[in-house]
Amino acid sequence: MKNPRLFLLLALVAAPLAAMAQPMAFDLSGNKKPLDGHVAVSPTDRYTAERGYGYDLVESPTANGNAPFFFSVALPEGNYRVRLTLGGREAGSTVVRAESRRQMTATINTRRGERREVAITVHTHTPRIDDQHNVRLKPRETEKLNWDERLTLEFNGAAPRVEAIAIERADVPTIYLCGNSTVVDQDYEPWASWGQIIPHMLHPDSVAVANYGESGLTATGFIADRRWAKILSTLRKGDYVMIEFGHNDQKLRGPADGARYGFASALKRMVEETRRHGATPILVTPTRRRTFDEQGRITDSHGDFPEAMREVARRERVPLIDLQEMTARLFEAMGPEGSKAAFVHYAAHTFPAQDKPLADNTHFNPYGATEIAHCIATGLRTLAIRPALWLLPAPAYTPARPHSAADFDWPNSPRHDLAKPDGN
Repeated sequence: MKNPRLFLLLALVAAPLAAMAQPMAFDLSGNKKPLDGHVAVSPTDRYTAERGYGYDLVESPTANGNAPFFFSVALPEGNYRVRLTLGGREAGSTVVRAESRRQMTATINTRRGERREVAITVHTHTPRIDDQHNVRLKPRETEKLNWDERLTLEFNGAAPRVEAIAIERADVPTIYLCGNSTVVDQDYEPWASWGQIIPHMLHPDSVAVANYGESGLTATGFIADRRWAKILSTLRKGDYVMIEFGHNDQKLRGPADGARYGFASALKRMVEETRRHGATPILVTPTRRRTFDEQGRITDSHGDFPEAMREVARRERVPLIDLQEMTARLFEAMGPEGSKAAFVHYAAHTFPAQDKPLADNTHFNPYGATEIAHCIATGLRTLAIRPALWLLPAPAYTPARPHSAADFDWPNSPRHDLAKPDGN
């Protein structure tokens, strides 16, 4: 082969990729001569395990057209810096997401002939813990992009324009997320959670976000399913662990359950083991449900669980974001009717094959998830701890004055699922 650099890149792609000694780079422009050191990729180059890279998920993808498309690369788990060249010959409007619909950028507009270099940092993981143990995934999780052995990028927007992708290892701290359906990266429209929105509010050169949440989980279930063991297997000094539970824990009725016994004990264990690894825990009280009284005030549907978490935070001197109180102010500011815009409330036929209305008062849509991510960012700034320094500059936010749902910008992913997430 005449081009030794190209030969090396192809060898890296085809190999198991146990290590990455140098970046991998792909040219999606369609130009006759690819960028130096980049592998030329055409829309007919579909992802296969043998190839190790290519267009993925949607049939007949069109690069640099007006429809969203996906691109995947086989990689070992870890944190990766992904450098993108957006724009090109035609004007573009591009949103970048990663893995299970994780928001990595806001809309990036480019003029005709303009090219913009954009960097994101993406965490990937698999169920494997060691030679004997794996995370116990739920059956519906086996198809989730968060848990496969590849990094998947979604390019969305009115006119996604992507000319090049370059990938390299990123040695940055990690923020691990533990939680349920209000935290997890939701793969499909119209569902969303704050955990998949917060990455694009953080500086991409500073930190990676690793979301290990799953719908329907309790704090004790998170440990029992070995998700906690998985986090501990890669947790390093300088990392952070954000822990939000309470939605599903209150439904447990066993003798070892309860807010101040099983729940508090699980939180205390996670706090202690986080610190043992040189990392910092952050507790997050559960988000409110959309339950109003006759006076238009949000009711408390979580019993003693938020206060039990506050007590653990006080006793163990753990930073705490009181999302329970912040979302009460948020939903009351929206009002009983206006708050429907933050949840999965949609008329029939809003989405394909949706013949009945959707009315869910627990699970958020992308707008609601984004407002709650703003609450999380505000909580981090109030705590004045290191992750606050990683937040991108943004106007001051208060839950009592939410952003307008009418102005919210979210190009829908082509992947939809009307099945309600586990938990309530």
